[in-house]
Amino acid sequence: MERVKNDEDETHIAYEVDGPADAPVIAFCEGLGYGRWMWRFQRRRLDEYRTIVFDNRGTGDSDVPEPAAEDEEPRYSIELFASDLETVLDAEGVDSAHVVGASMGGMTAQRYAKDYDRAESLTLLCTSHGGEEAVPTPPETQERMFNVPPEYDEREALRYKMQPAMSDDFWEDNDDLVEEIIDWRLTSDAPPEARLAQAGAVAAFDSTPWLDDLDLPTMVLHGTADRVLPVENGKRLHERLPESDLDLYEHGSHLFFIESADAVTAAIREHVEADAP
Repeated sequence: MERVKNDEDETHIAYEVDGPADAPVIAFCEGLGYGRWMWRFQRRRLDEYRTIVFDNRGTGDSDVPEPAAEDEEPRYSIELFASDLETVLDAEGVDSAHVVGASMGGMTAQRYAKDYDRAESLTLLCTSHGGEEAVPTPPETQERMFNVPPEYDEREALRYKMQPAMSDDFWEDNDDLVEEIIDWRLTSDAPPEARLAQAGAVAAFDSTPWLDDLDLPTMVLHGTADRVLPVENGKRLHERLPESDLDLYEHGSHLFFIESADAVTAAIREHVEADAP
C-alpha cells in the first residue's frame, strides 16, 4: 500500500498496485463508503494486467477530511475523487489507463474522462449520469442504507445496509462470503460523516451537460434487478454516450460484479483487449 498527496487540498490518498510493470493499466474506482477490497474479485482474475485501486477520500487508509462548512469549498465531490485518481496515476507514472468504476466510482470514472487525458477506455458498472433524468434509489433501499435500527451493533448494521445490494438467493447461499465482506468493511468503510459527505457528492453529480463529449470506447454493465441504482440508469447512460456498448445481467443485483465475478471480469478483459493499441 502506498500513499500520495493530492496537492489540490493536501489530502493523502492510499492506493495499491499489482501486476507486471510493463502491462496495460486498469484503474478501479470504488462505490460509496467502500474500500479497496471491493475490486479484489476482479483484480485477482486480471493478474496479467497492472491493476491500480485507491481508497476514496474518507475511506480506508486515505485521509478523512472534515466535511466543509456551508461557506467553504467542498472536500468531497466527484471532481475531487477524479483528481485523486489523477494524483495516483501521476505518482505511478501512468500515461494511459483503462478506467473501471462502479456505482459512485462510475461517476468518478465519467468525470475523470472529462477532466483528464489518461483514460483510454471506460467500463461503467451499476452507475448513473445523475441529474434530474436519473432514476433515484428506491425509498425502501434508502431507508435501509441510512436508517439502521439503533439497537444494532456495527456488524448487524452493515448486514442490514448491505442486503439490498445483493440478490436474495446469493445472500442466502453465501453467508460465509457475506461475513468475510463485512469483516473487510469493518476495517475500511468510511465513517458516518464521511459517508454522508460522499452521498452528498453523488447527489450533486450530473454528467448530462457534457456526457455527449465522452467519445472514448465505453462499456456499460448493469444488473436488471439492481435495487440501489435501477437498471434504467444504465440504459439511459448508454443512450447518451456516443461510443458505448450495453451489457445487462439478468436478475443481477447492485453488487453483480461480486455475484457474477467470472462473467463480469471476462467482459472487462474483452473490452480492454478490444481497445488495446
